Amino acid sequence: QKRAVNENKQIDILLEVNVSGEATKHGFSPAQLTNALGVCQGFDHLKVLGLMTMAPLAADPEAVRPVFRQLRRLADQWGLPECSMGMTDDFEVAVEEGATMVRIGRALFM
Repeated sequence: QKRAVNENKQIDILLEVNVSGEATKHGFSPAQLTNALGVCQGFDHLKVLGLMTMAPLAADPEAVRPVFRQLRRLADQWGLPECSMGMTDDFEVAVEEGATMVRIGRALFM
C-alpha cells in the first residue's frame, strides 16, 4: 500500500490462503480470510482480485482436488474472479476446479 501510494499506482493483488493447513505453507487460514479482506478494503491503492494457494505435494493429483475446490469456493463466496492454483504436476485438476491462473514453470523450462 505504501509503495503504491508513493508511486501513485493501483496494484491488483491475490491473497494467499493456506487451505491445507500445512505448517510449511504460507498464507491466511480460511478462518482469517474475512479479517484480511476487511483490512484490504481499507487500502485505496490495492485491489484484491482473487485468491491463491499452494497445494500439498502429492503423487496423485486427485489427492489435492479438495484443496483446489475449497479455494474456488472461498473465492466465489467473496465474489473474487481470480483463483491461482495448480502447478506442473496438478494443474489439470486445478483447472477442472476453477483455476484462472496456473504455475507450470518446471514443465516449460525442463
